[in-house]
Amino acid sequence: MPTNRRQFLRGLLAASLIPVPTWADAGAPSYLSAAARPDGSYVLCGISYDLEVLFQIPLPDRGHAAAAHPTRPEAVAFARRPGTFAVVIDCLTGDRLAALTAPPGRHFYGHGAFSADGDWLFTTENDFEAGRGRVGVWNARAGYARVTEFDSGGIGPHDIKRLPGTDTLVVANGGIDTHPGSGRAKLNLPTMRPNLAYITNAEVQELASLHENLHKNSIRHLAISSSGRVAFGMQWQGAAPVSTLAGHHKRGEEMTLLECGTEAVEAMQGYIGSIAYSGDDRMIAVTSPRGGLVHLYDAKNGSLEEKIELNDASGISSREGGFIVTAGTGYIRCTNDLREKRSVLLNFKWDNHLVSI
Repeated sequence: MPTNRRQFLRGLLAASLIPVPTWADAGAPSYLSAAARPDGSYVLCGISYDLEVLFQIPLPDRGHAAAAHPTRPEAVAFARRPGTFAVVIDCLTGDRLAALTAPPGRHFYGHGAFSADGDWLFTTENDFEAGRGRVGVWNARAGYARVTEFDSGGIGPHDIKRLPGTDTLVVANGGIDTHPGSGRAKLNLPTMRPNLAYITNAEVQELASLHENLHKNSIRHLAISSSGRVAFGMQWQGAAPVSTLAGHHKRGEEMTLLECGTEAVEAMQGYIGSIAYSGDDRMIAVTSPRGGLVHLYDAKNGSLEEKIELNDASGISSREGGFIVTAGTGYIRCTNDLREKRSVLLNFKWDNHLVSI
C-alpha cells in the first residue's frame, strides 16, 4: 500500500471520521499465511479466494502460524517454535500495533486463538522449568497486555482453537517435554501422553487421550467442523510402524482414528504438517511437507479416499466444496470433489500454515 495512502488512513482513523475498519477494508482476504520472499525476508500475506496476494507485510523473522481477529483487520503472527515473540499487525495500514514477548520461563509454540468477541487472545506456551503447558491470556483492547495464564491440561501444547459459537478452547497437547537449554531435544519420549484438552473459563472440562499403544503419536494441529467436531493431525515419535497420523473427536465421545496403513504413514515420514475440514465438513485433509503428500479422508467413515502428490505441501484450509493447499515451492492449489481445480505458482516460499479468516 502506498505510504501516502497509509498516512491518510491513519489520519482519518485518528480523527474518527470513518467507521472502524473490517477485513473488507483490507481487501477481504480469505486466508493468511507466513512466507519467505526470494531475497530471504519474511512476510505475512493476505490471500484472496481467487488466490491473489492482496498484501504482504514484513515480519522480523520466520513466521509459523497466525491468528486472525474475528472482526478487525488485525493478525497476530507467531514466530516458529520455540519462539519468544509474536507481532500484532494492522493488515490495513501495515503498522505493527504491538509486540508480544513471552514472560520469563516461557516460550510460544507458534499458535494462538481469539475469543469470540475478539477482546482476548490466547497463546500456547511452555513453562519449561516445570515441564508443563500453559495458555497465556492477552487483553486485545488494552494493547495486547499480558493479564494472566492457566494450565493447558498437558505437556507441549501446540495448536489451539475455539469451538464455534462458544468461548470453549480446545488445545492440542503434543505431550513432548522440551527445554531451551536442550535445543529441540525431546526429553520424555518414553512417558509422553498427548491429549486434547477442552477448556472453559480457564478450567479444563474434558481430556481426550490416545490409547496407550499410540502414546508416542504427538497431537499437534487442529481443525474444527461447523458442528464442533475436532480433527487432529499427529507426528509419530516411535520406531515401530504405526497406521494412523490423524483422527477426530467430539466432546463426550471416544476418539476416532483415520487409519491409512503403515505404508502410507511411512510415505508421509510419520509427519502431519496441517489439517483441515472441507467447506462442507464431508472430508478431512492433511498435509505432509516431508512426504510431499496430501491425504483426503471421508470424515464420516474415516477411509482414505485420495492421495495427492505435492512437493513440500504445507498449509491447508477449507474452501467451498474442497480445500486450498500451499506449498514451500510457491504453489497454491485448490481441490474440489477430490480433483484439482486450480493451481498457481507464486514467488513465495509458503510456511507451515494457511489460516482462514
